[in-house]
Amino acid sequence: MTDTVSADDERYMRLAVANADTVRLLAPPNPWVGAVLVAADGAVHQGATAAPGGAHAEVLALERAGTAAAGATVYTTLEPCAHHGRTGPCADALIDAGVRRVVIGVLDPDRHVTGRGAVRLREAGIDVTVGAAAAEINEQLRSYLHHRRTGRPWVVCKLAMTVDGRIAAPDGTSQWITGAAARADAHRLRAESGAIVVGAGTVRADDPSLTVRDHVPTGDTPAGDLSPRRVVLGKVSPDARVQPAQAYDGPLGALLDELGAEGVLQVLVEGGAAVAGEFHRQGLVDEYVIYVAPALLGGEDGRALLAGPGAGTMGDVWRGQFVSVDRIGDDVRMVLRPAPAGSRS
Repeated sequence: MTDTVSADDERYMRLAVANADTVRLLAPPNPWVGAVLVAADGAVHQGATAAPGGAHAEVLALERAGTAAAGATVYTTLEPCAHHGRTGPCADALIDAGVRRVVIGVLDPDRHVTGRGAVRLREAGIDVTVGAAAAEINEQLRSYLHHRRTGRPWVVCKLAMTVDGRIAAPDGTSQWITGAAARADAHRLRAESGAIVVGAGTVRADDPSLTVRDHVPTGDTPAGDLSPRRVVLGKVSPDARVQPAQAYDGPLGALLDELGAEGVLQVLVEGGAAVAGEFHRQGLVDEYVIYVAPALLGGEDGRALLAGPGAGTMGDVWRGQFVSVDRIGDDVRMVLRPAPAGSRS
């Protein structure tokens, strides 16, 4: 067994990563996994995880290869499962098909797997390599991996503001700070999330539906309703457009524990400013997605990005790192995450 990754390994694994992208909205709460099978004659067969209850990526690639799977090399973005769930173990399917080598992007931290898939393959005499395109796959599967390691969903806080850091005018109006392209991108975030959290004050003020309307499915993604479950912090009218929604009144950490136990991999916090501020102060946000419009409210009477008390001194300032800064239509999207432990000066 060797973990030396070749240029071909990286190339085929990136093709598997691209396959996984096509099922990002289809596979959850299962991980969105891509696979590529390269037969002994060089023929390439591909697969991506089906909807829950359907075949996993490796099995689909095996099925498409048929007898050509014998002696093949299989590339899979996530370690093959070794347990019985809704489907049989992928590790056993690979062994039974007679593949020669399996290249794994990242190991699966799920308690039912945790290296068992790779061990089973090696015990069957299959050459196993781990680590091809690992950085890309860790990013692609970040919410799934975080959920399996912590038991909680990956928390994304989405905010839209003017250049001078205001999310609403003094009279409370906020539609629309950003343009259509940024709003469509925010709907993509909704579609990728298993639940969306909003404050009762925002529901009363804006009466949002919090559904997915602007996202256009691609690839193997179904064209059905991709809207996440809605969670309102506080009481909400039965006639509110956000219905059906879960009303919640309790600790935010307990809410994340509850959602994680129910299989929610990603939570989108949409506000308002008080809710976003509380998630921020409690250190519960894993990723901030901030859309900045080329607009200025001016003055200091507009509503700030995060409500509530902030840092009292520069020594207490929250510091993170920019993951990406991109132009979305006329607006800018900034993605921030907390700085890794030990990296703050």
